[in-house]
Amino acid sequence: MSKINIIYLLPEIKKPTGGAKVIYNHSFILNSLNNKTSSKVIHLKKKLSYKFESSLSKRINFSKKDYSGWDVKKMKISKNFSPDIYWHNKKISTGENLNFNKNNDFIILPEIWAHFAVDLGFIKQKINYAIFVQGFYHMNSTNNFSKYKAAYENAKSIITVSDYSITYLKKMFPKMKNKILKINFSIEKDKIKIKKKINLITFMPRKLQDHSNLLIFYLKDILPKKWKILPLINLTEKKLFETLSKSKIFLSFSHLEGTGIPPIEAALSGNKVIGYTGGGGSTYWKKPIFTKVENGEIADFGKKIINNIKNYNSNWIKNTKTQRKKLSSLYSKELEIKSLKDLSNKILKFF
Repeated sequence: MSKINIIYLLPEIKKPTGGAKVIYNHSFILNSLNNKTSSKVIHLKKKLSYKFESSLSKRINFSKKDYSGWDVKKMKISKNFSPDIYWHNKKISTGENLNFNKNNDFIILPEIWAHFAVDLGFIKQKINYAIFVQGFYHMNSTNNFSKYKAAYENAKSIITVSDYSITYLKKMFPKMKNKILKINFSIEKDKIKIKKKINLITFMPRKLQDHSNLLIFYLKDILPKKWKILPLINLTEKKLFETLSKSKIFLSFSHLEGTGIPPIEAALSGNKVIGYTGGGGSTYWKKPIFTKVENGEIADFGKKIINNIKNYNSNWIKNTKTQRKKLSSLYSKELEIKSLKDLSNKILKFF
């Protein structure tokens, strides 16, 4: 049997995102697991006319136009695209066409493009594929439910990274529970350090910026003068971890996620994490490291920040060492590689 190609489809993403990084890492590992499989990523981007159309639709309300998800016919291959080295420094193999072979290609679609299984003819051409559900809340890739259902029902496997998503996938598709496979991702422990802590609060404003703005405004007059709040924006990976290593508190604005990665990285960097679980984060959101705030409860958010500042213990890092170790073990490289070996073996059986 010829080598099986495991191919991820992914949008051209120029700014760092946890979901894209997970896919890049998985593809890199799958490409070096054995001599029976290889892996690559095919990036797609919107054609200029599609970009204009998408931008215009945000400004003008087309009441008669139904939302139908990304339109693959209006997209093209990003032949020369690769992620910026400052947020992903591994050499990723990339593809340059969508001409798939049912005899040796296995396609992994992100949940936002599940309907591409129909639009690209995978079902008709009997091309093996899986759907990778990283964000359970982003599964509604199209309002055409018959197309959506066909995509999931004909998938060889539904891959996800969290128990939280598995629970809901089984409820949504009870007949497909045997197709669901959990894949681990890892947090690169060697890049995470804990340095001398300073009175610093950090957060990432990329999501729910209106919430973070409200919270900062709420804290303007009540935050102790010796404390500073710093947004983490456009930082290199090195600078990001360096800042987290010094901060004492990290504010989480996770929103509708399978598993939020920044709160984990912040926790392993010795931060108290206060804020929203984002859904999937509830699986690891445990005291004393994590303090939960219900989405939108700005006053309670502020109150919990002030309480944690007042009660900050100089022995915090030492007292939470065991909990951080357990958290780290959930996202180890060993578990990630083992789960990808299981995926690779499962894929080989389809051929």
